[in-house]
Amino acid sequence: MDSAADAVPVWPAPASDRERWAIRIEILIVLVVTFGLSGASAALSLLESALAPGGIGGQSVALNPSRATRSTIDLLFQLLSVLRLLGWGALGLYLLWRSGFGPRLVGLARIRLRRDVVPALALATLIGLPGLGLYLIAHALGLSVTIVPSSLGDHWWRLPALILSAMANAVAEEVIVVAYLITRLRQLDWSPNRSLLASALLRGSYHLYQGLGGGLGNLVMGLIFGAFWQRTNRLWPLIVAHATIDCVAYIGYTALHGHVSWLP
Repeated sequence: MDSAADAVPVWPAPASDRERWAIRIEILIVLVVTFGLSGASAALSLLESALAPGGIGGQSVALNPSRATRSTIDLLFQLLSVLRLLGWGALGLYLLWRSGFGPRLVGLARIRLRRDVVPALALATLIGLPGLGLYLIAHALGLSVTIVPSSLGDHWWRLPALILSAMANAVAEEVIVVAYLITRLRQLDWSPNRSLLASALLRGSYHLYQGLGGGLGNLVMGLIFGAFWQRTNRLWPLIVAHATIDCVAYIGYTALHGHVSWLP
């Protein structure tokens, strides 16, 4: 039997005035350490791309670049990047747990096929296919940089590293940007819609390095994912869907690049 906490969101009561100051400071610190600073960096990257010769459409960005010429050192760099992202997610979960919102209360109860995996695949399809179309259109219009999902060398560990990267990205983003941020904003007595918009804007901001198309596409993704979580209180579908989208992008690019004409 599902518990009530699994079925509906358990929103926190508005915090006291003293607690609100602490929550605001905590949000600021978390965002500076994680995706808030990434959003500012992405905006600067977008400005740099716009001012560069050829404009935004003439630039390219690698999502999983090689970090070293030696295979073993490169692998260790990739694993450190994965660990950093998992650490961000763990930080968000820990801070929520310390204030009485354990993993189960924010949607990380035992994963279930019907309630988590099936909706995740539906969300991945809903976001992934239109997202690819939006990217191709934006790239053709010069509004998106050329995204290189992977520039790793042909090492034995390339596929596992890409899968781990996809999973770590999914955990970090969905925990911090959805579960943590929306919960904290609700404690500040923000409305559901206002909290959702803030979460989606943050997600869109740190993808601006991909161009306007990437920022807009991730803003829409943020609205859909955040609304799903607010309605169902299930975070696993967002994590699994996000990881699936990234895995398909990373591995699909590696397999198709240079073999099909429509992929930039």
